[in-house]
Order: sequence, then structure tokens, then C-alpha cells
Amino acid sequence: MIKEWATVIAWDNGLAQVSCDVKASCNSCASRAGCGSRVLNKLGPQTTHTITVPSAEPLVAGQKVELGITESSLLGSAMLVYMSPLLGLFVVAALFQVLFGTDIAALCGAVLGGVGGFLIAKGFSPRLAARQTWQPVIISVGLPPDLIRTASSSEMSQ
Repeated sequence: MIKEWATVIAWDNGLAQVSCDVKASCNSCASRAGCGSRVLNKLGPQTTHTITVPSAEPLVAGQKVELGITESSLLGSAMLVYMSPLLGLFVVAALFQVLFGTDIAALCGAVLGGVGGFLIAKGFSPRLAARQTWQPVIISVGLPPDLIRTASSSEMSQ
């Protein structure tokens, strides 16, 4: 099970809307100024994802929850997204090379196969996402933010 903490935005009739922060590939090393991964992460427009997760327990905004998703669903979706365009690219490029015998035909076949594989992945993904085993679940729930109180040292001495 792959786990991640999220913050509750809203809860209504057994459905919690939660926000997950996107983690950068690396953020802790000393060479942040010259890091190519950091530059690429800054280019991405989205820093949080909002999803809806079923929750029988009432939740309040600001409360932390731990979400979990099975490894098989994550690996399956990654295989679909990455392998179907790649497989389409190679298969259609090889087919066009055999049928037409030119490099330009193989190039056109590669483009058509890659786009076709992408469209196949896009068509299958809603059906796979609808599976119950591919849905994230709430594993544990943190305390509501109004129950946590901190006191400074001057408040404690009074």
C-alpha cells in the first residue's frame, strides 16, 4: 500500500474532499541552485491535487488524513500510460516500414502509433479508474485542528 497524507477541504454525506501536495522529486540536497530536477518541477503549473474519497467518519476542514492506494493499481495505471503509446509507436512504425519500405513511412507510422496508443490509454483509463480496487482509501485520521492547542512557556507558568 502506498501512503500519503492529505488535508481535508470539506466533508459532506460520506464524501471527503481532500487536497494532496505534489512532492518534488528532490528538495533536500544542498545543490538546489544548479539542480535540473528542481527547475523542471518549477515549470509544472499544479502544486496540489484535490480528490474525493469516501469517509463514513465525519471530518472537518483542516484535518489531516492518511490516504492509501494499492501498488498494483499504481503500477497498472503507469503501465497503461507509458507502455501503450510506446508499444503503438514501435508496432505501427515496424508495420509501415514493412508495408511501404521507406524511412518516412516508418516515421509517419511511429507518430500515428504513438498518438493511437495515447488515445487507447485515454479511452481505457476511465473504466479502470472506476474499479473499486483502484480508488484511494482513508487509512487513518488525524485529530481535528480545533482539538490541538499549543501553549507558550509564559502561559504555562501562570
